[in-house]
Amino acid sequence: MKFNTKVIHGGQQHEPHTGSVNVPVFLTSTFAQKSPGQLKAGYEYSRGANPTRQALEDALASIENGARGLAFGSGLAAIDCVLKLLSPGDEVIAVDDLYGGTYRMFTRLFDKYQIKFSFVNFDEVDTIKDVITDKTKLIWLETPTNPLMKLVDIKAVTDLVKGKNILVAVDNTFATPYIQRPIDLGADIVMHSATKYLGGHSDVVAGALVAKTPELGEQLHFIQFASGGILGPHDSYLVLRGIKTLSLRMQRHSENGVKVAEFLENHPAIDKVFYPGSKNHPQYELAKKQMAEFGGMVSFTFKSGKKEDAIKFLEKLKVFTLAESLGGVESLANHPALMTHASIPADKRAELGITDDLVRLSAGIEDIEDLIADLEQALK
Repeated sequence: MKFNTKVIHGGQQHEPHTGSVNVPVFLTSTFAQKSPGQLKAGYEYSRGANPTRQALEDALASIENGARGLAFGSGLAAIDCVLKLLSPGDEVIAVDDLYGGTYRMFTRLFDKYQIKFSFVNFDEVDTIKDVITDKTKLIWLETPTNPLMKLVDIKAVTDLVKGKNILVAVDNTFATPYIQRPIDLGADIVMHSATKYLGGHSDVVAGALVAKTPELGEQLHFIQFASGGILGPHDSYLVLRGIKTLSLRMQRHSENGVKVAEFLENHPAIDKVFYPGSKNHPQYELAKKQMAEFGGMVSFTFKSGKKEDAIKFLEKLKVFTLAESLGGVESLANHPALMTHASIPADKRAELGITDDLVRLSAGIEDIEDLIADLEQALK
C-alpha cells in the first residue's frame, strides 16, 4: 500500500458492528466483562487501551512503517515516555539545536535523576564518536531542527551505532512521514508532536511515538499505561481525521515553503534564510537524499540584526498569525528567543545562533500570493 492510500486506510477497518466508515469516538472509561478477567473485545480500561485511540495508534504505525504506535496527551508526554526507558547513570546524546521544551525536559527534569545529556552538533556524524561511551543508551535527533533547520543524516547515525545497544529516536514533527520515514533509515523510535502537522488544524494537543519492533513497542506501552499520559478518545479522533489529509496538506505546505524561502532570500532586508530546500543550505544535498519534499518551515534573520526589527515585522503581519506552534492550515509566525525557545538560556541561544532577530515561519496552505504580499507589506 502506497503512502497516499495508507493515510486513509493504513491499519484501519470499518467499525464491525455498524459498518461505520469513520471510527466512532468511544467516550468510555471502562468496558463490561463477560466474567472476571474475561474481556469482550480485548478492552478493559481506557488508560490501557481505547478503540478510538487504538485506531489512531494503528494508523501511526502504518504511516511510519513501524511495529507499534502510541498516542499521548502531548509531544512532551511522548518524550517523557522514551526517557523513562533509561536508568540513573545512563547517557543521552542529543542534537544541539532542538525544541526548547525538549531541552527544558532534558536539563531541568531528567538531569536530576542522574541521566547525563550531551548536546552535540551533528553536521558531521563522526563528531559523536568521541562522545559515545559504554553508558550511552539513547541518541535523540531532530531533523530538520527547530528553529535553525539543520539536518542530521539519520542513516549515517544509525549505521554508526549499529550493534552498540544504543537506541536512536527521531523527532519527525517538522518533516512528517510524508517527507521522511526515520524507521526506514534505521531509527528505533519516531516521535511527533501530533499537535502540529499530523493534527493539522490547530485544534488539538497530542503526541505520538512509533516503535520499530514489537518488543520495544511493548516496553513503551507499559510505561504509557503505568504513567498514564494517554490521549483521550475525542482528541484521538481529531488527529486520525487530520492524518487522512496529511498528503494533500504537506504538498501545499511544501510548495508554499519553497516560495516563501525564495522570496526572503531575494529581499534586501533579509540576511540569512534557513530552509532545507534552498540551494544555499549547507546540507541541501542531504535534504534531497533524505526528504521527499522540504516542508513548510522557514526561519530567517535581518541584515540589521536588530531584535526591534523582528518584533515590528511580527506585529505588522496580517495573514500570518503571531502565535506559538506550527503545522496548521493557517500560516503562523514566531519569535523563538521570546517564545518557543525562551526556556533555553540566552548564552546557549547565542552559542547556537538563535539570535534575537530570528523569526520562524510556518507556511500554511493559503494562496501563496497572499502570503508573499503579507510578508512584503510587513517588511516595509
